Amino acid sequence: MFINWKHREINLKIVYYGPALSGKTTNLQYIHAKTNPNIRGDLVSLKTRGDRTIYFDFLQLELGQIAGLKPRFNLYTVPGQVYYVGSRKLVLQGADGVVFVADSQWNRMQANTEMIRNMEHDLREMGHNPHTIPLVLQCNKRDLPDAAPVPLMRQQFGRNGAPCFESIATQGNGVFDTLKAIINLVVNQAQQRI
Repeated sequence: MFINWKHREINLKIVYYGPALSGKTTNLQYIHAKTNPNIRGDLVSLKTRGDRTIYFDFLQLELGQIAGLKPRFNLYTVPGQVYYVGSRKLVLQGADGVVFVADSQWNRMQANTEMIRNMEHDLREMGHNPHTIPLVLQCNKRDLPDAAPVPLMRQQFGRNGAPCFESIATQGNGVFDTLKAIINLVVNQAQQRI
């Protein structure tokens, strides 16, 4: 959280975290495409030759007010590929909330497990308690025939009763429900800290 008192703005950072190809970038692309251009910024992506996000996607949303301050929600994604550990740490730095985008396919459960452990480790290294930072679990790719049961995913990846949403990000299903939930959690925590 960063407050710019001169402009009466509060900047809040939400990071979409999860394994490679779980749907993090797809979430931001859908949000960008379906959000009024007057309340959002440009979608900025850095990609490799293989067209996969290597650093972050960034989208800025402006909504309502918090304690008389105009909030700006900065949405980022981390690169999911294993070899981008350093980049993930940089993007996670200063996060006010996290959406963990889990790939629902059975053959991706190990990748989900590794990434949530990695996230918790990085948060601890940065001085955050991974059990108190606002977190929403999104179980993505629910349309695939080999999707694991949501109760199992909630048990494995939903920390401390985190809100859990089923999604098909390519179709937009569950994308805004997830975003609304993490914004509410982040705003509630920010209001307690101001």
